[in-house]
Amino acid sequence: MKKRFSEEQIIKFLKRLESGEDMKDLCREIGVHVQTMYLWKKKFHGMDVADAKKLKGLESENSRLKRMLADAMITIDDLKFLQTKNF
Repeated sequence: MKKRFSEEQIIKFLKRLESGEDMKDLCREIGVHVQTMYLWKKKFHGMDVADAKKLKGLESENSRLKRMLADAMITIDDLKFLQTKNF
């Protein structure tokens, strides 16, 4: 999925929303659905740009660690299977 907006842009939109701008007008201006704005608000509300970058880094590290764990579990399962075989 291609992202149209960076975290910095999303945070700027949310700050405009907090300053009192109408949500429907803002959504129409940037070309997103109102529900998308609510999802962004849920994820990025109250964050600064530095916080969003830190969150993105943590999410990528978490995904890398999950892949490593899955690979280790597969290796363990393979070793257990080989151990039960009589050669």
